[in-house]
This record gives sequence, structure tokens and C-alpha cells, in this order.
Amino acid sequence: MKAIVSRAYRAALPEASAKLDDYSEGMSYLERLPRRVVMIYLPLVLILIVLLFPFYWMILTAIKPDEQLIDMERYNPFFVVSPTLKHIQKLIFETQYPRWLWNTMYVSVAATLLSLFASVLAAYACVRIRYRGANWVGAAIFLAYLVPPSILFIPLATIIQAYGLFDSPIALILAYPTILIPFSTWLLMGYFKTIPYELEECALVDGASRWQILLKIILPLAFPGLISAGIFSLTLCWNEFIYALTFLSSTQNKTVPVAIVSEFVDGDIYRWGSLMAGALLGSLPLVVLYSFFVEYYVSALTGAVKE
Repeated sequence: MKAIVSRAYRAALPEASAKLDDYSEGMSYLERLPRRVVMIYLPLVLILIVLLFPFYWMILTAIKPDEQLIDMERYNPFFVVSPTLKHIQKLIFETQYPRWLWNTMYVSVAATLLSLFASVLAAYACVRIRYRGANWVGAAIFLAYLVPPSILFIPLATIIQAYGLFDSPIALILAYPTILIPFSTWLLMGYFKTIPYELEECALVDGASRWQILLKIILPLAFPGLISAGIFSLTLCWNEFIYALTFLSSTQNKTVPVAIVSEFVDGDIYRWGSLMAGALLGSLPLVVLYSFFVEYYVSALTGAVKE
């Protein structure tokens, strides 16, 4: 018996080595510098240029003097001579930008926490609790995400006006979950499915309740999914424009996306320095957030797509 196995092993060795040679030979074209430059480095450089150019343009415009912003013939639009911090100083000390930034952060964090709470309960009910039609309920929740906000804000404006919440940050905190909960629920459903059912069954046998299982088993294991859903929700709230423009009217209650457009545009006159400075400072918190949690964000999205 051992002789038969050894002969089969020796017979399989050439075939396995041939397959390895084929794979190594197939990837050998990347070892040459010209092909590696064309296939790897050049596409990466082009992608980086496309992605980073808007930030470069914002920084450039925010530190340019007014004469360089107006006179494009004498000054190169892609470079700056004698940079200045006048636009940033004016934005921070002569406008209500700190208040706008606080409103944006307050509304985004509150709406994100509210959406995550509802999404966790909905995703757990659709995935871990067995009942007839659970898959259809999950699909219906996700289909609600496909409804455009430009359609939803009309009935929502009527409801907000009826409850006396117009021109209040509370209106945005209650309205934003309508567009955050569907996608966050779908994302968490995909991540909850990757957690083995055996863990929950063992906990049920030991006498744990559903709340204990959710809080002590499911949520700790689904931490990357929670981070991903939270980053998505926070980003969407931070950059949202239609609801903030509709529900808020007073200057002190506006969020950054609406305030920098409405306060720094006078008819056909655009104060580009202040506009770009406001956009740049408003994007920095999200850049820092993504830099810390990008691994959790990618891993959770990958798990959700696989499901």
C-alpha cells in the first residue's frame, strides 16, 4: 500500500511542479522594469493624480492672494506666488464657520448613532432570527435606499413643519436616518452572516437571552462592520446638501456644505478663496477618520459583498 502511495506521489510531483512553473512563468512579465512601469506604476500614478488633484486645487486656491485668483493670464493657475493665509483667517475669525462646523459634527454624530442603533436591531432580526419572509424584509429595507432623497424631502418637509422642527438641527437628525438605515442594515446583514451560528446556539443552550447574545457576542465580533457602517453614515451626513438646504434657513444653524455655498456666493460673485478654504477645512475631519479606520471599512465592505 505504501509503495502504491509513493509511486502516485512521485507521479504527481512533475505535474505539480509544471503547474508551479506555469504560474511563475505567467507572472514573470512583471519582473521586467518596462512592463512593471506600464502595468503597475503608471496606472497608480494616474489614479493618484485624479484622486489628489481636487485637494491640491483646494489648498492652492485657499492660499492664493485675490489678484492671482482673478488674473489668470499673468499668474499660472496651477502654482502660487507669495501664498497667504488671509482667506483661512477670514473664514475662522470673521464668519460663523466654527459654529457651522460644530453643527455639522453634532448632526452627523447624532444621526449616525441613531441609524446604527436601528440598523443593528433590523439586521439582527433579519439574519439571526428565523421567521418566514426574513430575506424579503431585508431586500425591502435595501430597496428603500434606492429612493432618491430629492423625492423624499418633499413629504419630510411637510412633517418637519407640522411638528415645529423647521430650522432646527433636530430636523436633520430625524431626517437623515431615512437614507442611512437602509444601506447600514444591508451592510450589517452581510457582516452578521459571516459570524458562525454555532456561537449563538451555544449561548442559547447556556441560557443567554437574545439581548445578551447581541451585546456580548454579535457586536464584538461585528466591530469592523459597525465601524464601516458608521463611517459611511457619518460621511453621508457630513456632505449632505438637499435636506440641510431645505430644513435650515438661519445662518447660525446651517451646516458646512450649505453655509459655504450660501454665504460666500453673492449673485454671480464667487469668493473662491473662502469657498475653498471652507471646503478644505470641512474635509479634514473625514480624511483623518478614514486614515485611522480604512482597514475596518474595506474588510467590512468585502464581507458584505461576499454575502
